[in-house]
Amino acid sequence: MGLSRRDFLKTAAVGSAALPLLGFSTERAYAEASELKIARTTETRSTCPYCAVSCGVIIHTIGDKSKNVTPQVVHVEGDPDHPINRGTLCPKGSSLMQDILNERRLLKPQVRRPGSDHWEDISWNQAFDEIAQKVKKTRDDTFIEKDAQGHTANRTPAIAWTGGCTDTNEFNYLVVKTMRSLGVTYLENQARV
Repeated sequence: MGLSRRDFLKTAAVGSAALPLLGFSTERAYAEASELKIARTTETRSTCPYCAVSCGVIIHTIGDKSKNVTPQVVHVEGDPDHPINRGTLCPKGSSLMQDILNERRLLKPQVRRPGSDHWEDISWNQAFDEIAQKVKKTRDDTFIEKDAQGHTANRTPAIAWTGGCTDTNEFNYLVVKTMRSLGVTYLENQARV
């Protein structure tokens, strides 16, 4: 039996009219539908971290901002006032909420020691200390004071830096100053890629 579009609409109308007669109340569903899920949320403007375009996003969270309440992300959308994307987001940007709420998201530093078969959690202070020690050792081991012609070089070819698209101009300025003071010559930013 082929069901035409007209027959389908007639059946749907009769079926929805019969719901209250069968004991199903639609009042609560209509009441919920009339209020947006973002009606009582806090809007936080941010930047999408994926590519060099730097689209603006609005992250909606629910939480009454009291001391013991952790805000819960309920919706992520494009920022219509942002000059770059004007409210639109690509598929990766649209999926930001799944990254924020992912149970596999790392929330603390981890390290995998040489020869180990697993990752171990370490504190932030320990991570900073280990990174600083490795940067200093690498710089000391590979620092070139003079080049082959005897010209002052003061550089290290063993360290590189790549910035992200969400970094501010001020942050990038400080990074370039810091990296240049270490002798790093390989500097790049994701926004240029």
